[in-house]
Amino acid sequence: MNQGSAGRYLATLLACFTLLACDPEEIVTPDVGRVSQNFDVRGTVEQVYIWNAEPESDFELLGENGELAARGTTDYLGSLVLRELPPGDGYRVQPSADTGDYTAPVTVMSVGGSQPDASFYTGQELVEGFQYITMRDGTTLSANVWLPGPIDEGPYPTIVNYSGYSPSRPSRPLGEDLEPFCENFPVLCNAPDHGAGMFAGLMGYASVGVNVRGTGCSGGAYDYFEPLQLLDGYDVIEIVSRQEWVKHNQVGMAGLSYPGITQLFVASTQPPGLAAIAPMSVIADSATSCLAPGGIYNIGFALAWVENVLDKAQPYGHGWIEDLVAEGDAVCEENQLLHDQRLDVVQKAYDNPYYTDEIAKPLDPSSFADQIQVPVYLAGQWQDEQTGPHFAALLDKFTSSPSTRFMVSNGVHPDGWAPQELMEWKTFLDLYVDREVPHLDDDLRTAAPLFFQMMFGTALDLPENRFEDYTSFEQARADFEAENPLVVFFESGADEGIDPGAPQATFVETFAAWPVPETVAARWYLQPDGSLTGELPPADGGASSFVHDPAAGDRVTRVDGSVWDNQPSYDYRPLLPDYSMAFETEPLVEDRVMIGHGSVDLWMQSTADDADLEVNLTEVRPDGMESFVQSGWLRASHRALREDATELRPVKSHYEEDAAPLPAGEWEEVRVEIMPFAHIFRAGSRIRLSVDTPGDSRWEWRFILQEYEDEPTHHVAHQLAYPSSVALPWIPDVDVPTGMPDCTALRGQPCRAYEPLENVAMD
Repeated sequence: MNQGSAGRYLATLLACFTLLACDPEEIVTPDVGRVSQNFDVRGTVEQVYIWNAEPESDFELLGENGELAARGTTDYLGSLVLRELPPGDGYRVQPSADTGDYTAPVTVMSVGGSQPDASFYTGQELVEGFQYITMRDGTTLSANVWLPGPIDEGPYPTIVNYSGYSPSRPSRPLGEDLEPFCENFPVLCNAPDHGAGMFAGLMGYASVGVNVRGTGCSGGAYDYFEPLQLLDGYDVIEIVSRQEWVKHNQVGMAGLSYPGITQLFVASTQPPGLAAIAPMSVIADSATSCLAPGGIYNIGFALAWVENVLDKAQPYGHGWIEDLVAEGDAVCEENQLLHDQRLDVVQKAYDNPYYTDEIAKPLDPSSFADQIQVPVYLAGQWQDEQTGPHFAALLDKFTSSPSTRFMVSNGVHPDGWAPQELMEWKTFLDLYVDREVPHLDDDLRTAAPLFFQMMFGTALDLPENRFEDYTSFEQARADFEAENPLVVFFESGADEGIDPGAPQATFVETFAAWPVPETVAARWYLQPDGSLTGELPPADGGASSFVHDPAAGDRVTRVDGSVWDNQPSYDYRPLLPDYSMAFETEPLVEDRVMIGHGSVDLWMQSTADDADLEVNLTEVRPDGMESFVQSGWLRASHRALREDATELRPVKSHYEEDAAPLPAGEWEEVRVEIMPFAHIFRAGSRIRLSVDTPGDSRWEWRFILQEYEDEPTHHVAHQLAYPSSVALPWIPDVDVPTGMPDCTALRGQPCRAYEPLENVAMD
């Protein structure tokens, strides 16, 4: 089989990426579209929709007593969304011009008061193929149902994929080169437009792909994880789970990146029809994980991703929408009318540079993960070039989940679909969605290497199914739950039995929890000679300096080809003299296994009142090569610690009231968090820590740095009174069964020839 169109389509699929308090209010009847003579109006949750009006016309929203509650102007399509409205049932909408045209009373619902009766969920029938699902406010969301067999031969275990990409796009063939396999794997010739649905289809699962409000052919207007989007997710789960063809009348949620993140939000609303979630390559917090790590805006991926989502959320943002409308889909055509009312979440991000309980906290899954009460499978990669490595900050937050399984490895964004994770993904879904002993079809095991060849460039085998000989589902699940929940894949890409760089680890270890209970904070102190040692620095140790590099924020680690390739050709540049400082240990006398967060505790001062800082952790190997491990970032004015900060994880508050300039001419402790990682520093290697300006360390992350009239110089002390240091998460007594890997094979970890750096002493 050649890659052909199927390989391109699979690659495209791989490329795809609030705590709600219910008020004890009286439940109201949804307002499903009150119509004026010349325009349409719908009251919804804390909003009012107006469409089919004259373009660029002014409207007023009047309260129950005739007072002005809101006003606005319709867009070029004649649509307007009025947001952030107090709930009430006496609103009226009228043009600002005295036309005498106004609506009957319009109801604006509260979050809690919008809950419909159970009959609302049981009354909607879904069939195979493209269709619409009606939400509690009357808005319709586009959906695509894929079934592994005839509808009357169900029920089938079912997963839901929910995002602003194209999960509801009608199914289509993957390519002529896969037609010979369609008899055994029908999903290949009628594939849904999301990776989770394709993989689930290969394994005999049904899937439902749903576009979030304001995207695809769905109605409404887009806003980043607004309450309405979560309520829609709740409704989708409840409607899908009640279909006769859904096994156990409960569904799982599955997806990588964007459709992985949505699972965290929807699961926090606790829909009864949800059996389990399986998010991959996600964020722990919209702000600190990716959008503004350490308080510094990431314009390279985070803001660019939001802009891309907004572009796709505009009317006819996807080509397939035009195709459906051209074929006569009047619902899709009508639903486009509100799409240009999407909220400018990029500007919203710029307008809110600090964490707030009102805006940031509802978008912070780590603050509500404890509300998720279903089993959780989560996979992530330490060098993820898109969503980043901060997902691990979630791993100790699922305190209400009855069962968790965390799969972590070095690697890049799509590696959750690698066979070492995929087999466990299926095991998890079999146990908690299908509720059967995990089983792998012989035909799929035989064909799997061909599929992985197309996706990863290497014919990889699926791991053995450890439950193959079980006859009792209850025993299988009990034994699964007795296993350690944290699974760490070490040195993915370096398995000598396959192509270098392919996503397969050299060995695996499991642990009882995150952080690993056996973790020891191994601390090294920065020394005047550029070394890292376990001893405190001398009293007269002085300080080292580096100059802020204004161009660094826009520089990335360039790749010839794709970072997803098995062995990318990285342009991993050496540290710049004068603009960097570096400190190194002596060669290690034994292997050091590290798993967790780290803390770089710098005593610093600056010629400016603030500093944008980046720290990088690398391994300098005996063969003269240097391998990237992990990074961390901080704007020094955001240095205030949160109450739950620890020795190894200096969690910041990021509140505006906690922000403070660096005191002029004084030493100030600034703790920079090294984002989570797992790595083996081999005997004979040296641990290297560098400090410089953010940039040059990632493949898709660029940073908006502070601007200065004159580029400042930052000083870091290494003296007894101000002992700067680094604390790393050492896991003692882990047996490492493999030798030093090829430096260029480690997936997601660029390698370069080591070049020493002489630090600049403070004047």
